[in-house]
Amino acid sequence: MIKIISRNESRKIRHERIRKLLKGTSAKPRLSIYISLKQVYAQLIDDENGNTLISVATTEKGLKEDLKDKNLTEKAKVVGKLIAERALEKGINAVVFDRSGYKYHGRVKALSEEARKAGLQF
Repeated sequence: MIKIISRNESRKIRHERIRKLLKGTSAKPRLSIYISLKQVYAQLIDDENGNTLISVATTEKGLKEDLKDKNLTEKAKVVGKLIAERALEKGINAVVFDRSGYKYHGRVKALSEEARKAGLQF
């Protein structure tokens, strides 16, 4: 029989393959994203020390009410802009982009472009 692999399983396999190559440092952390069916999450991670430096999610108290009537692409743009602003406040202006196995399209593209517009370099 043919084994059917779900779309999410395929994404996880791609993510593992990508993660072999990407490493974040304290000077240039890894911008990791996760997109569920309703929410968008982003983190800046220092892989050398195993620390999460900054995290932003649409589930945060201040953002949750503001994003209530927006679609996922608009939510991703807000998260991208906010993570870039918080990173620049901490003195981080360059990151390694980890798209977590997602295709660079739609919400992933919107988040990354907003982060670049706000001043992050990757």
